[in-house]
Amino acid sequence: MQLKHRREGDEQPYWPAGPFKIRLPFVHYRWESAEMIQALIMFVVSLSAIPLLDQYLGVPYDVALAYVVICGIGFMLPALLGVPLVPGWITPAVPVVLVFLGDFAPGPEAIQALFALQFLVFLIFFVMGITGLGRRLVHLVPNSLQAGIIIGAGIAAITGEIQPGGRLAETPISLVLGMLLSVFMLFSVAFRGWVARHVLFRKIANYGMVPGMIAAILIAWALNEYPRPTVEFGITQPNFGELWNYLPFTVGFPGIEVFLLAIPTAIIAYVIAFGDILVGRSLMSRADHLRRDEKIDYSTDRIHHVTGLRNLIHAFFAPYPGLAGPIWTAVTATMAERYKHGRRAMDSIFSGAGTFWITGFFALFMLPLVSLFQPVLPIALSLTLLLTGYICLMVGIEQTQTTAERGVAGTMAVVLAVYGAGWGLAAGVVLYYLVEKQNLLGREAREAIPEEAIDEEAAQSESSAVSADTGAAQPR
Repeated sequence: MQLKHRREGDEQPYWPAGPFKIRLPFVHYRWESAEMIQALIMFVVSLSAIPLLDQYLGVPYDVALAYVVICGIGFMLPALLGVPLVPGWITPAVPVVLVFLGDFAPGPEAIQALFALQFLVFLIFFVMGITGLGRRLVHLVPNSLQAGIIIGAGIAAITGEIQPGGRLAETPISLVLGMLLSVFMLFSVAFRGWVARHVLFRKIANYGMVPGMIAAILIAWALNEYPRPTVEFGITQPNFGELWNYLPFTVGFPGIEVFLLAIPTAIIAYVIAFGDILVGRSLMSRADHLRRDEKIDYSTDRIHHVTGLRNLIHAFFAPYPGLAGPIWTAVTATMAERYKHGRRAMDSIFSGAGTFWITGFFALFMLPLVSLFQPVLPIALSLTLLLTGYICLMVGIEQTQTTAERGVAGTMAVVLAVYGAGWGLAAGVVLYYLVEKQNLLGREAREAIPEEAIDEEAAQSESSAVSADTGAAQPR
């Protein structure tokens, strides 16, 4: 229950605050039990940053846990301030960030470097949001380039897990079975048929990728792919007192040369985050189309403001290898899937997003849960990366309308995944002008020569495939 209720077809109630729209649980939206239960499992993904903080920054466990708590505060801000997405890291950028940090010694040097990087990411989001360039960029970038960014991020996320030496090679059975179960429950047309016919499957479907996560963990323990936990009781003890010794206020702020070294990585991170914004836009557009009872305000400027604010907080108080990204793709897709089943399933998109990370924040202090999942933190991170990659591929391919767009997007995506976002974006722009434009200053070739006339049969086949997939959890 909540104090303020939405009229049919309106926005969810809020308190206006400049560019933000403040919403509180039990006041502006109801508490969602399904998202609460998901968060009690999925919060372990945020804990998986602890080994990265130890390895690359030289931060001890109890201080790294304090970093994660600050990250949890940032995770609650988007729903509080009017963004309808479940936030996360800039996940596909993590490998690029770690390569950047690898050039600095763990300790003060690496902390300064990460501060420089995250502060630059804040500046990019702030400028793009305050000027409205981010909003215009979403509408000005051609379909093929949007799709190339999304698909490239997906390829990078999956490749990092399945390449030799990756986590899939180390724990193949648990990860493969967990991934297959998650994909089946989230996107299978057959499973949706079961959900429509059976109450039991309908209840299971409410929990998204949680059943896949639990299955992967149980299999890993059963096959000794990961050690069994030693459960402890009590409240976790993040070491906020010692935290100050691992912040730029104490270790020192970086010089201008470090900022210059961080610029390429910051641009790459924003390009990938821009792709995440496009994914979120597609997911919310599909949800808004299906649910006429609520108007979803998906403001690109507000997303930039909130994401920039989170990166600013991180830079000064918890420099973070995952950075602060606009969307946790796998969980947002799960939430959007449940949302489209109607108001009884989820009253508002904000009730789902808000409930999830408020629960996840308090779960960080539950020592039995933290100690239970601590040995299997890599599983949570791997499943998230693999599902993020799958969803990015699904949404990116759907973004294209013609074979020319698909060719440009696919080539750009491969270059982005292999050589980085900068080269990928350059390749996409060049190919767009060479392939899709009739001439450098003219209209797009597909406007002058309709592709349907060239390849009508292929277009009809694509249309049939899309129609057959309307039951799947795919944003339009």
